[in-house]
Amino acid sequence: MRAMTKLEFSQATEALIDNVETVIIGKTETVELAVATLLAGGHMLIEDVPGVGKTMLARALAKSLDCSFKRIQFTPDLLPADITGVSVFDRVAESFKFRPGPIFANIVLADEINRATPKSQAALLECMEEFQVTVDGITHQLPEPFFVMATENLVEYEGTYRLPEAQLDRFLACVNLGYPRAADEIKMLGEQAIQHPIELVEPVLLPDQLVELQRMVRQVHLDDSLKQYIVQLTRATREHPGVELGASPRGSIALMRLSQALAAVRQRNYVIPDDIKYVAPAALRHRIVLSSGVAFQGTEARDVIDEILAEVAVPAVSKEDSYETA
Repeated sequence: MRAMTKLEFSQATEALIDNVETVIIGKTETVELAVATLLAGGHMLIEDVPGVGKTMLARALAKSLDCSFKRIQFTPDLLPADITGVSVFDRVAESFKFRPGPIFANIVLADEINRATPKSQAALLECMEEFQVTVDGITHQLPEPFFVMATENLVEYEGTYRLPEAQLDRFLACVNLGYPRAADEIKMLGEQAIQHPIELVEPVLLPDQLVELQRMVRQVHLDDSLKQYIVQLTRATREHPGVELGASPRGSIALMRLSQALAAVRQRNYVIPDDIKYVAPAALRHRIVLSSGVAFQGTEARDVIDEILAEVAVPAVSKEDSYETA
C-alpha cells in the first residue's frame, strides 16, 4: 500500500474529527482528544454522568473507521472469560478450541467498567498493555488497530469497585464529556427528531489506514528541551506536597505520545509547548492520588496539574529546533 503523504494525513484526521462531530455535537475538545488518543495507540477512560454521549463517541469512531466494534457491559457477575474468551472441547476434533471473547475487536467499549469485580477488571490489563490475551497458557494476538474506551459514571457509586492505580495507569488519557451547551442541546433535539445521526455515519478511513496514521504519529518531532519539560512536569506531581502518589514514568510516555498525536491532529509534524500543556490534564490527572487532607478540602487532581503547569518554566523552542527546518 502506498505511503500516506503529510497532506493526506491532515485530510484524514480532519475528516475523522468532522465525521465524529456529526454525532457528538459541541464537544470538539473531547473529540480531538479521543482521536489523538486513538492515533497515539493508547486507550481512553471517560468519567461522566449518564446520557452525555460516552457510548455514542465510541460507536461514532468505530463506524468512521469501518472497524469492528464490541460493547462489554461490566456487571458484578461478569467473569474474566466473558471478556477474553474460553477454550471449549471440540468432540469431532477431540481437542480444545479457543472461542474468542468480545475483547477481540478493533474498538471495544468497556461500559461502566467500575461495576465489575477487580478480578474481571484485571482481565483487561494484559489486553491493554500488550495487545494480547493468554488463555490456558496460549497467547492470542488482538486485532490491529486495538482501542479500548472505558466509561465510569460519576453518580451511583453503590455496588461499584474503584479502579486500582495499576489499571488507571493503562489508560493513555482520561476525560470528561460534560453537559452540552443549550444551543447544542437544541440542535441535538432537532437532529434526532426522526433518526439518530449515528445511523448516517459512513466510514472515512479504513483500519489499515489508521494503523499507518499511528505509525506516522511516532515520527512527529519532539525537541530535547520538550522531553525535559515533560519529565519536569511528571516529577513535579511526585514532589507536590498535596500528592500522595504522583505520575509514573508511564505518565511521561503518555504525555509525550499524546502531545505528538495532538500536534499531528493540528497539522504539524513537530510538538510545541502548548501541545504538552493542552494534553497534560488528560494524560496525568488519573495517575495522581491526592493526600486525604487535600482531597477533603475539595482540591482535585486537575487543580494540582494546573498549579504545576503554572509553576514549571516553559522552554523556549526556537524555529530552528522544529521538525520543519531540521
